[in-house]
Amino acid sequence: MRVVFLIFAATLVWFSFKSLIGGIRYLRFFRTELSRPAPDWAPMVTVICPCRGVDQGMESNLAALLEQNFPAYEVIFVIDDPNDPARAVIDTFLESNIPARLVLADKAVCSAQKVENLRAAVLHANHASEVFVFVDSDTRVSKEWLSHIVAPLEDTSAGASTGYRWFISESPSLASELRSVWNASIASALGPDTASNFCWGGSTAIRRTTFERIGMTDKWRGTLSDDFALTRALRASGLPIIHVPQALTATVESCTFGELLEFTTRQMKITRVYMPQLWLMSFLGSALFCGVMLAAVLILIQSPEQGLGMWSALVTVLLVTACSIGKSWLRLKAIRLALPQYSARLNRQGPTQNTLWVLTPAIFLYNCLCALFSRRLVWRGTKYQLNSPTETVIIRD
Repeated sequence: MRVVFLIFAATLVWFSFKSLIGGIRYLRFFRTELSRPAPDWAPMVTVICPCRGVDQGMESNLAALLEQNFPAYEVIFVIDDPNDPARAVIDTFLESNIPARLVLADKAVCSAQKVENLRAAVLHANHASEVFVFVDSDTRVSKEWLSHIVAPLEDTSAGASTGYRWFISESPSLASELRSVWNASIASALGPDTASNFCWGGSTAIRRTTFERIGMTDKWRGTLSDDFALTRALRASGLPIIHVPQALTATVESCTFGELLEFTTRQMKITRVYMPQLWLMSFLGSALFCGVMLAAVLILIQSPEQGLGMWSALVTVLLVTACSIGKSWLRLKAIRLALPQYSARLNRQGPTQNTLWVLTPAIFLYNCLCALFSRRLVWRGTKYQLNSPTETVIIRD
C-alpha cells in the first residue's frame, strides 16, 4: 500500500507543479495582452443578449452594454415569453442613444431556450453588421469590452474571440466564494493556445461571414450548449479561438449552497456530453486529489512514529499546498490586472481564493459523479435531457 500511495502522491505533486507553471504562464499572458495598444478596428457590430428572468444586478448589466466606447453597434435583447419579468427591465433601455430592440423568440422544441433565442436574434441583425457578439444578461462588461473583444477579428483567419467570467459577490458568503474558486480553475484554462481555447457564450465575438460559413445557425439546432457547439464547429473547421483578457467580465451576484451545486453540476453534465475527454480528465484529476490528500492526512494522523510513510505524506501535503496556493495567487493577480475597477473586491477574495481550493476538487468529484449517472438538468426553469451533442429533449411536466 505504501508503494501505491507513493506512486499516486508523486503523480499528484507532478500535476500540481505543472499547474503552478501554468499559473506563471497565465499571468505572463495577461501582462502581455493587457499592454497592447488600444485597438482601432471598429466595424458595425450586433450585440445579442438573451434574457430570461431578472438576474441580480440586471439593470447595471444591461446599462453597461449601452455605454460602450465603440462608434457603431446595436444591441438586440431576446426573450421567449412576452410576460417574462425581464421585459420590464429591458423596456427601460430601448430608448437609449444606442440602437436597441427586443426580439421575441419562439418556444424551443428540440434545443435549449437560450439557443433558440440566439437563432432568432441573428435573423434580426442589422444588414450592415460585420460581427456578432454574444453576451449573457448576468455579466457586467467594462466600457472598453466591445472594442477589445472585436479587435482580434480584424484578422480574417481568426475563428472567434472570447472572454470569460469571474464571480464577485456583493455580500460574500462561503457558497458564493466556493463558486468563484470553482469557476476560477476553468478561467485559467484559457490562454495563448488558440487550438485548445474554447468559446464562452457570455462573452464571445465572431465575424458574420465566419458564422454563416460554418453554418452555425443550423449547427445550433438540437443543442443545449451554445458555446460548446460553437467551439466544436470552429475546431472542426480548423479555426483558432482567441482569448482576450480585456474581455473578461464580472458576474456580480451571490448564491446559496443549493445554487452552487446546481450550477457546477450543470456545467459538468454539459461537459460530459459535449467534451467527454475534458469531463474524464476532471473526474480523474479530482479523484486523484481527493484520494491522495485524504490518504496523506490519515497517514499523518495514524503514523505512530516518524517513518517513510509519515514523511512522504507530509511532503506531499506541503508540496501540493504550496503549488496550489501559488497557482491561486498568480491567477488572482492576473484577474486584478484585467478587472482594475473591482480591485477592492478582488483583494478581499485573496484569503478565500488561496484557501478554498482545497475544497473545490471534492465539488468537482461530486459534479462528475452526478454527470456519470444522469444527463438531466434544469436551466433557467426548464428541464432538459441531453441525449447527445445534437439531441436535446425538453421535459414537459
